[in-house]
Amino acid sequence: MASHSPKLADSVQFPAQKDATKAFYGVGIVGLIASGVGYFLNADQFFFSYLTSFAFYTSFALAALILVMIHHITKSSWGAVIRRIPESLFAKFWIWALFFIPIILGMSNLYSWTNTEYVMNDPILAGKTPYLNEPFFIIRQFIYFGIWSFLGYKLHKTSVKMDRTRDWGLTALLRKFSAPGILLFALTIAFASFDWLMSLDAHWFSTMFGVYYFAMSFQALFPFIILMVFWMHSNGMLNNIIKKAHIYDLGAWFFGFTVFYAYIAFSQFLLIYYANIPEETLWYYHRLEGSWETITYMLLFGRFVIPFVLLLNRESKHNELLLKITAILILAMHFIEIHWIVMPTLHHHGLAVSWLDIATLIGLGGIFMGLFFQTFKNNNMVPVNDPNLPDSLHKEYHQ
Repeated sequence: MASHSPKLADSVQFPAQKDATKAFYGVGIVGLIASGVGYFLNADQFFFSYLTSFAFYTSFALAALILVMIHHITKSSWGAVIRRIPESLFAKFWIWALFFIPIILGMSNLYSWTNTEYVMNDPILAGKTPYLNEPFFIIRQFIYFGIWSFLGYKLHKTSVKMDRTRDWGLTALLRKFSAPGILLFALTIAFASFDWLMSLDAHWFSTMFGVYYFAMSFQALFPFIILMVFWMHSNGMLNNIIKKAHIYDLGAWFFGFTVFYAYIAFSQFLLIYYANIPEETLWYYHRLEGSWETITYMLLFGRFVIPFVLLLNRESKHNELLLKITAILILAMHFIEIHWIVMPTLHHHGLAVSWLDIATLIGLGGIFMGLFFQTFKNNNMVPVNDPNLPDSLHKEYHQ
């Protein structure tokens, strides 16, 4: 079926003078070179810092992937005008996957279960060797990134194709990818979080860790989208297409998943506290000693209490200043929380900030944002022939 494009009040072409792709790539290359120097100075710190930054940026792409698949499977219209932002986050997953290679090369620095002698003298780790072994770990990474790259490529390619062909039949194809994609996503993000983060302390286990990583990632996605929307508005892009009602919806999702994140994070803590199994409780014990205790309480207030209070009021969910403040706070807390998950394995007794934390954050961030802008600028900023676009354009905010 052919569509008739709705009349748009703004240009949907990304202005060439606002293109920051080369700048991001340049910053990323400089950061990665500096990180490479750090590898020769302190290999352990390099790999732990690199893993922290990689897990941080990958979380946005993964959260964007599930958001778009949910959008397609539910045929929702509210997010049609902002959908190209999350699509651009995961479209080049197959390139981003290459940046996992240093983690594979640094497995012996990161994961104690790669030390055969250590594992054989530890009955708990010896029992986990059918899963925690290097060949199977590497195979699993190929599976994860293969699935994510395929879904990301097909969802983005089909969406962009609809812009050119005006074929609404492609929406059925998007749903066919999304329905099994959601199930595959749930399985792969859970096991990827086990592999990358939970197995850093191979004695520890939590059946909730997969949904915990998902919850923190999904909460952090909405600040990214919100800040991107406000940046576009400040540069004269899509001011009349992404309106107050859409910003309110983003704020509402942001608030909702702030509560969801807190529920999951607290539930994981409560279940482990109540069960009182040594292998489980020690993970939290190490994060409640030394300066890590301060970070733990910082996360409680910075990731839940403060944003909950700031976004509780209905009007605050579209207030630009409050949304910007809360979004920046959550993005900072998101990185700090992943750092809090990873680094106690290396720095047992307290926070020890390294310049490599900053170098890897900048290096990988430059590449990640370069890939994002390279995709975003080369296509319409709005899916102009999506059948849900007219409803999205006419969405109004009701007092």
